[in-house]
Amino acid sequence: MLVLVTCGSRNEAARIAQGVVSKRLAACVNILSAPVDSVYRWKGKVEKAREFLLLIKTSRGRLVALRREVEKLHSYEVPEFLAVSVAAGSPRYLAWLADCLR
Repeated sequence: MLVLVTCGSRNEAARIAQGVVSKRLAACVNILSAPVDSVYRWKGKVEKAREFLLLIKTSRGRLVALRREVEKLHSYEVPEFLAVSVAAGSPRYLAWLADCLR
């Protein structure tokens, strides 16, 4: 699984990445260093924000625990947590990912 999470600061992104990898809820987290410009609707208004995007690699079996941990560590009232199924990958990378989550 590939999970997308946006964070309000680079420090928050790093803290979440470190937390989920150290608890074996993710094998790897990429933090996009350049902020992304987000436009979204929140409480009836269109908002804009600079955010940092996390690309989290995990397994379907770790998804619920990962979501709970992200929600616990995140500063947003409703953090983004979008999980995308991975259709395929290199066998060696997928084996490494599975080993990291054990």
